[in-house]
Amino acid sequence: NESKNLQHKDFKLIAFRGEHGAYDEVAARDWDPAAIAIPCPELQGVFDGVMSGAYDCAIVPVENTLGGVIAEVNRLMIDTELRVIGAVELPIRFNLMVLPGTEHREIRDVYSHPQVLAQCRQFLLRHKLEPVPYPDTAGAARMLAEKKLKSAGAIGSRLSAELYNLDIVKEDIGGLDKNTTRYLVLSRDVQEEDGHKCSVVFSTEHKAGTLYEVLEIFAREGLNLTRIESMPDERDVYVFFLDFMGTDRDERVAMALKEVEATTTRFKLLGCYREKKASEQWPVISRDWGNGK
Repeated sequence: NESKNLQHKDFKLIAFRGEHGAYDEVAARDWDPAAIAIPCPELQGVFDGVMSGAYDCAIVPVENTLGGVIAEVNRLMIDTELRVIGAVELPIRFNLMVLPGTEHREIRDVYSHPQVLAQCRQFLLRHKLEPVPYPDTAGAARMLAEKKLKSAGAIGSRLSAELYNLDIVKEDIGGLDKNTTRYLVLSRDVQEEDGHKCSVVFSTEHKAGTLYEVLEIFAREGLNLTRIESMPDERDVYVFFLDFMGTDRDERVAMALKEVEATTTRFKLLGCYREKKASEQWPVISRDWGNGK
């Protein structure tokens, strides 16, 4: 009966890669708090699930201010038929979590993703904590809760602390204010609402000046570019990802896109959408770390 009641409520399903409590889920919840976030172990499964209709949409990370472009996501974006319907900028804050009742002096080992451990290196060295690599942050939090490791901690999101009933003994241990991940929301359907940012992907002929010709079109129309990245596809042809401010419902933008399409060898408008800034807001039990340092 409960299952039938949930079906009648027609919740939207938003897929993300990882386990519950991952930063991707934090971004998904911020994008649509009413949607049901569904974890997928593989990124390809996220894309395939939306294409097949199993999920209404998906949220995927495309770039991080410290780690750069998420190559696997961008490769899948080259040939996907999914459309971008939104974007979320999520500040990444690393939190040290322990089992309830654990004193910070008891902690010896700290589990998390290798990249996270590297970004929290100074904190771990300062407190003589041993970093232990784990495939992902949320998985580390879940493992800590399930195995009840009293002499260990995990680094991850505030959401994972809430989900796995862990205490946060120290917040924001990365010590970096500009650690932000940008996510794209993908759907089979085109965004109906008017957006303020567009994303395109294109390739040009392999000769001098072709990329300049494309960029000159945007400059001539006064369109502000916010991102340009390049990477080779499976045929070793360079593909360019470009974001700019504007809407395809603007005649000036529409004309520019038409001209770009005629100038390039391959062109696709990924979508016109709204982008929002997110923040971690999940309430958890939090305690001071010693003298607060």
